[in-house]
Amino acid sequence: MDPEELSESEEEDDEMMLFVFPALYLASIGHETESTPRRSDAEWICQVLEDDRGQGYEKLRIEPHILRDFSRYVRSKHLLRNTRGVSVEEQIGMFIYMLSRNANFEKLSARFERSRETIHRHIKACFDAIISVKGDFVKHPPSTETHWKISSDPHYGPYFENCIGAIDGIHVPPTISDREAAPYRNREGSLTQNVMLACDFDLNFGHVSRGHEGSVSDATVLYSAIESGFQVPGGKYYLVDGGYPNTPCFLAPYSGVPYHTEEQEQRNCQPGDYKELFNLRHAHLRNHIRHAIRILKMKFPILNVATFYRFETQLKIPAAAVVLHNIIQRQRGDHGGFSSNRTIPVSTRKIVALPSGDDVYGNDVAALNSQCDAGNAFRDGIAEKMWADYGRNRWTIEEET
Repeated sequence: MDPEELSESEEEDDEMMLFVFPALYLASIGHETESTPRRSDAEWICQVLEDDRGQGYEKLRIEPHILRDFSRYVRSKHLLRNTRGVSVEEQIGMFIYMLSRNANFEKLSARFERSRETIHRHIKACFDAIISVKGDFVKHPPSTETHWKISSDPHYGPYFENCIGAIDGIHVPPTISDREAAPYRNREGSLTQNVMLACDFDLNFGHVSRGHEGSVSDATVLYSAIESGFQVPGGKYYLVDGGYPNTPCFLAPYSGVPYHTEEQEQRNCQPGDYKELFNLRHAHLRNHIRHAIRILKMKFPILNVATFYRFETQLKIPAAAVVLHNIIQRQRGDHGGFSSNRTIPVSTRKIVALPSGDDVYGNDVAALNSQCDAGNAFRDGIAEKMWADYGRNRWTIEEET
């Protein structure tokens, strides 16, 4: 029987062991077997996480000091504790291994040489612990100061100085019963949850809104996040794509105007008016959220596939992945080696078609529609100033040559 499908009595036994094991551990601490230090050693666990990605694929590099520091942190919060023979470092290692390979309990049991019941118990505890510290590591707003990437670049500094990051949505496939499936069926016909992510220009995520049905629009997910407390500081804003309404807090590109930087750069095109110039620079800055999402999915490809966990647990996976991403990112973990054109092999029951974010806003959120006129005037002010400066600079260069 899969541990995720344990009977109620077996679950109660598992919960009882959470009380029994710590007592046994405290009674025997200092008398571990010779094999335990190797299992508990952060270097060994990080090596397992790196080696098991498979030959020819980027390594999942997590520095041992990051694992030690985070283990120390959750111990101090009394969220996880060493059990008999299983350190907190190993528990977190199991959890990261599960996220990075969509590993089931059988694979985890074989790799870490633990019973499936032990694996199940510690994965469940790690989910609870990591979700509970989300507010400590996923902070909004990350900063209200103008980021140096904006202030140091004349293409952005005078125009986007009040921008604090970018927002986009991703679709994460669940495994769900037919009876509950209908609301989660997206426009591609597959089953997903719609997740909203906000990041800063250091590629740290500042917000994650999870658990929304795949059938709902990105704008609806944004409004739900606002209703749940996601607020933008006064005078600041995020960059969003065309699937969101354009408001003073969420600045979207001009619709119907080219803004795909790859196309423009390949054709060596110059912007023809203020809207094209705005969209070009807007797209360059908004690429930060696209890059952050690529990194997140490369590190934790469980986000790309349907999993075998209970549905309530599946809804927690995006938030857990975001927390671990931020911990690694802020501790100077290695993201540089990850490219966007590789696929990490993962265990999966099925791979589903995942839609990208909405391309066009459907005017389906009345509370945000009322802010669009002010948003349009705000965007025009930025774009027209940008175009005037662009024309003067181009004229000066032509005069000098």
